[in-house]
Amino acid sequence: MNIYVSNLSFNVQDEDLKGFFEEYGEVSSAKVITDKFTGRSRGFGFVEMSDDAAAQKAIQELDGATVEGRAIKVSEAKPREQRPSNGGGGAPRRNFGGGGGGGNRW
Repeated sequence: MNIYVSNLSFNVQDEDLKGFFEEYGEVSSAKVITDKFTGRSRGFGFVEMSDDAAAQKAIQELDGATVEGRAIKVSEAKPREQRPSNGGGGAPRRNFGGGGGGGNRW
């Protein structure tokens, strides 16, 4: 089961996150998400646990727990929504052509 953890202190590292969940069962992976430009924590992460029952117990007991002075939010991770791959945002391009002439004038 994949677990979403938010409102993390910016000091929490992958190993810390893993440690929070290990007392509930085996942790397959734990990753604090970082900003790709600065490398700083973005304040949330994901934990993967192979045992769904242990994961549910961890979610129930850790949701709202205080870690480094912050009440963390813990829930089952939702599947990532597909994003359109149209090369970026912005308004669609529309070609309205050039300005019209006044027609033939005699």
